[in-house]
Amino acid sequence: MLVAIVLAIVACTPAGSRGPASEPAVHVLGLVTAGPVCPVERNPPQPACSARPVPRAQILVRDAAGSEVALVTSGADGSFSLDLEPGSYRLLPQPVDGLLGTPSAIDLLVSAGDRTASVAVEYDTGIR
Repeated sequence: MLVAIVLAIVACTPAGSRGPASEPAVHVLGLVTAGPVCPVERNPPQPACSARPVPRAQILVRDAAGSEVALVTSGADGSFSLDLEPGSYRLLPQPVDGLLGTPSAIDLLVSAGDRTASVAVEYDTGIR
């Protein structure tokens, strides 16, 4: 009877589903900002001069082999999120109209056992 139950459970497992040996995806949270906002930064910093969120910024995500695994777009508050399997990734911010240049690529190591990871993408406003 025990053999029949085990076979029934194996037969009901969908093809391609994760088995117990696979590692769960890590939830990556990101924030896209642009600064400086004021031509002169003061110490202590003025809250009105904090970097501003960048909505609709696109971030291309490639794995260690260079394959595209995702293209995410930041929300109105500059935030984005995605789930990635453990491994090495390169985030490639795309140009945004009205901002100076494009940030450098960001290397991200997603470690097994992490539940979340965070990343900051910083664009330059060109204000000096």
